[in-house]
Amino acid sequence: MAGTNRKAAQVRTLASAQAPAVILVQPQLGQNIGMVARAMLNCGLLDLRLVAPRDGWPNPEASAAASGAREVIEGARLFDTTQAAVADLHRIYVTTARPRDQVRAIVTPRQAAAEIRALEKGGERVGLLFGPERTGLSNDDIALADVIVKVPLNPAFSSLNLAQAVLLLAYEWYQAGDETPERQLHLGGGRPVEKARLIEFFERLEDILQRMGFFHPPEKAPGMRRNLRAIFDRAALTDQEVRTLHGVISALLGAKLKRAPEQEKLEDH
Repeated sequence: MAGTNRKAAQVRTLASAQAPAVILVQPQLGQNIGMVARAMLNCGLLDLRLVAPRDGWPNPEASAAASGAREVIEGARLFDTTQAAVADLHRIYVTTARPRDQVRAIVTPRQAAAEIRALEKGGERVGLLFGPERTGLSNDDIALADVIVKVPLNPAFSSLNLAQAVLLLAYEWYQAGDETPERQLHLGGGRPVEKARLIEFFERLEDILQRMGFFHPPEKAPGMRRNLRAIFDRAALTDQEVRTLHGVISALLGAKLKRAPEQEKLEDH
């Protein structure tokens, strides 16, 4: 999906000093690292740490696959061991499908995100730890974790590639602190119609329908009027849309006036 703002200053404001670090242990392909960087920047994360990448670092294939996530790629830090990569962090959340008999709390990505946000408010730094694409994390690496994150997916096929796993956790972290309304109305440059204009439209429409005998029988007219108004109220009309509806009514009335008397008689029968 397209859509980006390349102002680096704005990108950096999304990631606070407490935002989680993403640690990739022995990542194998440069392309995968690049796609991870892209996923991170999608969600406002900048701190990428690489532990002994197989093909060395820097990697031109990672830069190409990052699709413009330059801030993350250029800021990536290289470490020889996982212990060194997490040394300055307070809590580690690890993604693995195999706890390997180690006693650890297991949470969903959504729960992990809520916990991480709470830890950030307390001044703690958190790391998200991901293992090699083919083998996953070693027992020693899992032992560094405080919490295991398990993604609830189709049990018959729950495999995720590295970038998917990073994006899923990063997205949940971003959403946990996002204040975007769950539902919005895009007005396309217009503005909501004022109630006075809307009532004026209702009255015109109802007057025309009354003269055409629509409100029948008379005792049901009040309820019919309310139902009609409810239809248009749900549409959350803009000022321009109400003007368009006035135009529709005028066009229909004009067409009716132009019809021949003989046609009127045929329609009446």
